[in-house]
Amino acid sequence: MAEKKTTSYPKEKINILFLENISEAAMQPFKSSGYTNVKSIKAALSEAELMKEIKQVHILGIRSKTNISKNVLAAATKLQAIGCFCIGVNQVDLQAATAAGVAVFNAPYSNTRSVAELVIGASIMLVRKIIDKNKAAHEGFWMKEATGSHELRGKTLGIVGYGNIGSQVSVLAESLGMKVIFYDVETKLPLGNAMESKNLKELLQQSDVVTLHVPELPSTQNLINKTNLKWFKKGAVLINYARGEVVDLHALKQALIGHHLGGAAIDVFPVEPEKNGDVFTSPLQGLSNVMLTPHIGGSTQEAQNNIGVDVGAKLFQYLEKGISTGSHTVPALALPPQEGAHRILHIHKNVPGVMSQINATLSKNNVNIVGQYLKTNDNIGYVVLDLDKSISKNAVELLRKVNNTIKVRLLY
Repeated sequence: MAEKKTTSYPKEKINILFLENISEAAMQPFKSSGYTNVKSIKAALSEAELMKEIKQVHILGIRSKTNISKNVLAAATKLQAIGCFCIGVNQVDLQAATAAGVAVFNAPYSNTRSVAELVIGASIMLVRKIIDKNKAAHEGFWMKEATGSHELRGKTLGIVGYGNIGSQVSVLAESLGMKVIFYDVETKLPLGNAMESKNLKELLQQSDVVTLHVPELPSTQNLINKTNLKWFKKGAVLINYARGEVVDLHALKQALIGHHLGGAAIDVFPVEPEKNGDVFTSPLQGLSNVMLTPHIGGSTQEAQNNIGVDVGAKLFQYLEKGISTGSHTVPALALPPQEGAHRILHIHKNVPGVMSQINATLSKNNVNIVGQYLKTNDNIGYVVLDLDKSISKNAVELLRKVNNTIKVRLLY
């Protein structure tokens, strides 16, 4: 079956907005398919700025600095989908997006390699005390000594959170001759020779290097704190390229000053500047053998291009074909086009009787259903309707009147 190339709506009337200097790769599918209103803004926008900007926007792309609140979604009356060009979606009010029938996509895998490589690099820098030696050389002091410097080979790496990034770090670490142990709240299949720890305490007590790869949840706030910092091996190093709230930085500072820990690499912070050039402060500034970086764990050109391609494609597929695979809000459906039919997308509250009313409404008006597909989650239902092209011109208006309807869109 030939793939349908055209849509029913005028492409020049579709407004697409990308914020935070998103890769050009994300825009290519839209531009090459005739969408002319593709706007890119390098910076993040405040809530007030975004509420003004988003009124006529159909597709929105953001990174981690832009917060999509309930107020923003209420102002976005034409919004169909949001693309988060990063791993997480915590910057979006998912409950409000679901209620509004707005699909939310992200790229959970596209920058895992970049983060994993940097974790290994930071591990080498810390156990060799390169940070101190580099600082001394810049200040005109010669520190050629082996005291306190070690190889990674033969050391134990403890990975807290054995997901997409943690498991990649595991593979890279083993290739360097490290012993790998991990702890995760969910059962995970070990890769290579990695061994699962019974609990966090056991992992911390055995590890020479501890790296964190957990999401930002109430249960992970201050996961590393004053109490369990005492469980670390003396001289161990800590790496946090996960989320800023995961480590109590004041407690970590004391563990470093007291030389219980031998060093740390921190890339994420509880409060981060809004844009480049803003003032940044941290209790860890100025401490020996501490590497501070500005949330750049996944910031490589390769990763940004991969993320742009991944999320851009998801947004394009949803806009053009109604494919919702990978959405955190709209139930996943992926269907081939149906020749000789209208396709209508219907999002509604997941309550009993909606499908009966849809079918009764169409039947009453002599609209023939060629194909019908339904997927639900706890809150909403997503229906793809293929209707007889010759007799269904008024179907969109009929479906908008169905009780508990959230959003209706004629695809073609």
